Amino acid sequence: MVGATAEERAGARGTSGPAGATDAAPRVMRADARRNYARLVTEARSAFAEHGTDASLEDVSRRAGVGIGTLYRHFPNRHALLSAVFEEAVSDLLSRSRELLDAPQPCTALVDWLRAIVTHASEYRGLARALMSAARDDGSHLARCSGPMREAGSALLLRAQESGAVRDDVSIGDLLQLTNAIALAAEETPDDSGLADRLLNLTLRGLRP
Repeated sequence: MVGATAEERAGARGTSGPAGATDAAPRVMRADARRNYARLVTEARSAFAEHGTDASLEDVSRRAGVGIGTLYRHFPNRHALLSAVFEEAVSDLLSRSRELLDAPQPCTALVDWLRAIVTHASEYRGLARALMSAARDDGSHLARCSGPMREAGSALLLRAQESGAVRDDVSIGDLLQLTNAIALAAEETPDDSGLADRLLNLTLRGLRP
């Protein structure tokens, strides 16, 4: 995921023109373009679930019944497509964060939200690694997910800090990176189903003053 694949480099060359080439989804699309966009996201979700986030983008375009050029017109690179696929999960996580703002135990609420992130990241092999990589690249399409996620996590973290349950020097950026690392560790150890929870519990202990 870290380096561009040959197909991505080819796609980038093929989408260097104006309108729509640098954004995951144009603001206004014709009906056929909207259908193509939706089919590509649906088939990408299926391909990533089956083969991980390194799944062939050419295979995604074939599944969707469009050419690879059409895919790159909508999604100039793999992270742009991943961002579209992950959008629904981000929406769920943001909704969950708002619900947890009223939880009686702020620290437990924070950890519950981090656990939800691990669960969503585990849906696609390679997503946790991609999210960690995107966090260091503000220009990445996938990094666009991080702004709302940071805001949501910051609200939960601040509430836990104000309650005295979490140290003041803990930052949401470090916490999200740690959570993605836990998701990656769980992905690399599929025969240990309890690993993520154990690591999250260790994280909780480290958060306390």
